[in-house]
Amino acid sequence: MDLGLKHQVAIVTAASRGLGHAVALQFAREGASVVVFARDAQRLQAVQAEIEALGAPALAVAGDVTVQADVDRLVQATLDRFGRIDILITNAGGPPAGEFMALSLEQWEAACQLTLLSAVRLVRAVVPTMQRQGSGSIVSINSMTVKHPIPPLMLSNSIRDAVNGLMKTLSIELAPDGIRVNSVLPGWTLTERVESIMATRAQANGQSAQDVEAAITRDIPLRRMGRPDEFANAVVFIASPAASYMTGQALLVDGGLYRGKL
Repeated sequence: MDLGLKHQVAIVTAASRGLGHAVALQFAREGASVVVFARDAQRLQAVQAEIEALGAPALAVAGDVTVQADVDRLVQATLDRFGRIDILITNAGGPPAGEFMALSLEQWEAACQLTLLSAVRLVRAVVPTMQRQGSGSIVSINSMTVKHPIPPLMLSNSIRDAVNGLMKTLSIELAPDGIRVNSVLPGWTLTERVESIMATRAQANGQSAQDVEAAITRDIPLRRMGRPDEFANAVVFIASPAASYMTGQALLVDGGLYRGKL
């Protein structure tokens, strides 16, 4: 299937590793021009080289999604280079694990900045351009925790619900401007973040990381964790013109772990 991404410009944040990295590479394979954004400038340069090796135009912009000036610089650099913004993928590293009484107010505030307000900043920065174009696609990389809380991820379980509500409301507000807004909710996917969560759980329970992974995958109907490229395929599809009648969706990519009907 041709996803219609040739000559489209996609911004992907937190793209130096993990799910963001996989999504950026998949956009490149589909022929999009890709702008990658993250704090680690050295890793970003390597990602830019990977994208260009796939034959796609690329731009690396180093910065922090919690800093408004960095977000503004990202958008301006994209417009300076490509002249338009068709797709925004909002993504940020997850907040630290921890149970409620172990978390400080400062950690709650930092998690809100990282997880919720980063999405607010990014969307506010690109919407005027998309409105002028009369089209655009915004996709939030969120988490299955909005439907299926995972202990001890108190911060993620709580704040990602707000991101989900933001995206659903934006899908209604921005639809008349031709802008689609969706979320994609990864389940257990083999990234550095998930390896860290499993290590934390293993230490707390006196288990090995392998035992923790085995216990998790027993609850997944497909009996395995996902691969980053599998998740990236879903993100790139829902962001693309091929999904032109999809907006306001929260798409689970979790191997069937979530058992609810809604």
